Amino acid sequence: MTQQFDPNNAQNLVEIEKQFAVRAVEHAQVYWNLLEKVQPKDLRLTRIDDEIFEDLSNRFPELAKEPYEGLIKLDEDWMKSPDGKKRWREFIDSYKDKVKDYNFGSLIRTDCRDEYGETNTIFVTRMQIARNRLGLNDAAHELAIHEAEKERQQKEKEKQEAERTKKGKTKRS
Repeated sequence: MTQQFDPNNAQNLVEIEKQFAVRAVEHAQVYWNLLEKVQPKDLRLTRIDDEIFEDLSNRFPELAKEPYEGLIKLDEDWMKSPDGKKRWREFIDSYKDKVKDYNFGSLIRTDCRDEYGETNTIFVTRMQIARNRLGLNDAAHELAIHEAEKERQQKEKEKQEAERTKKGKTKRS
């Protein structure tokens, strides 16, 4: 007889965790690239973003009230508390038949005003729409644009240096 799976008592398998981590990092990179290209309020992560946002606002009214402090800076301790885990699990599970990979892990910035980094990133389930919808990721959008421009300038500089080096070698020959 099989027992019902209890995610709260499940063991972590190293290989599965590595696979989750790789996909989570890839997802974070894609998301950051999207933030560079699309105004967050216009970004649609699923076909039912409106439904998800309304449901989140109803289930977590403390997050949906201005000045949105609970969304701007996530409280990891609250999210991982027994009550927080229960509420988030119920919310996420309600989308298992509607959103692909609804419960897959994702990296999220604990403070939406800053970029991904070691001290500003936690691993959570993928459902994240409210920050975009409420304009809380607008600063990240500007930061992503700025970072992409810096990267473009650096590549251009490296290209010019490589061309100068190539021309210098050609003249010496």
